[in-house]
Amino acid sequence: MRSTRRWLLGSTGALCGLAIPVVSPKGQGPTNWPSKPVRIIVPGGPGGVTDIRARWLADRLSPALGQPVLVENRAGAGGNLGTVAAVRSAPDGYTLVIVHIGTMTINPHLYANPGYDPLTDLAPITRLGVGPQALAVHKDVPARSLEELLALARAKPGELTFVSPGVGTPGHLAASLLIHRTGIKATHVPYKGGGQAIQDLIAGHVTFTIEGLTLVRPFVQDGRLRALAVTTSQRAKSMPDVPTMAEAGVPGYAFTAWAGIGAPAATPRPIIDRLYSEIAKILATAEARAWFESFGADPGAEPPDVFANLVRAEYAQMGEVIRAMGIKAE
Repeated sequence: MRSTRRWLLGSTGALCGLAIPVVSPKGQGPTNWPSKPVRIIVPGGPGGVTDIRARWLADRLSPALGQPVLVENRAGAGGNLGTVAAVRSAPDGYTLVIVHIGTMTINPHLYANPGYDPLTDLAPITRLGVGPQALAVHKDVPARSLEELLALARAKPGELTFVSPGVGTPGHLAASLLIHRTGIKATHVPYKGGGQAIQDLIAGHVTFTIEGLTLVRPFVQDGRLRALAVTTSQRAKSMPDVPTMAEAGVPGYAFTAWAGIGAPAATPRPIIDRLYSEIAKILATAEARAWFESFGADPGAEPPDVFANLVRAEYAQMGEVIRAMGIKAE
């Protein structure tokens, strides 16, 4: 009897490890998820930052789930088209979407009708890469600190120019937040991509930019640009000598560039929790830390509720800046 009981207990434990049933919403009964391929919609074209992160994750999430994880690119309208496609998909755990600061906190204020509400139509799962941006000036700009740049802007209202990859991009909003907080006047010069924008800064055609470390750091290191501050509340590991905006004289300023992953809002919570658990394990590896650090970022991995609260806070902040600065989508 004792040996039989031990055998039954051992068998039960082994079976429990094979599959965890997920209870469907509204009492529809248990389903074993996933039982078919999972897709990740990227609201952008192939080769971009979000696409690279989605494919990196898909390669590692597939063996963890035991099903193929496929990446589908849906570019257009600053990420709105791909996001709309995701929120209109069945909330069954088989459609995920890459979200980022643009689609979740900027676009809803920038476009008259983006086609979705990030606070009600999407369930944030976790962030996939969190990194600072850097305020950089051309090497010949007579400002060796943020305080000196602000003084220069006040002495020449509207004469200083800043460049970004386009209206409503994170770099544009980061600079607009600085202008809003400090009261300076500067002229925005938008481009249709970060490469040409940074080249014009290097050539001395514009005064400053706020851009990702991956783009800015090589030119700071070779002396063609000078970094005056980073936008996060903590200094960047890859540029430890560069102060934060708060340290440099703008208290309370914080702007973080990030991407993440979400699902349609009605996706069952057990599926969201399983996805978070598997992705958090991936992001906790040494390989993940090294990979994200190569882009000047940290992995992220905040739990879903923490991520959702962060989205709400940044949504409110970006709305305030966009309204105050009169920014509109082109």
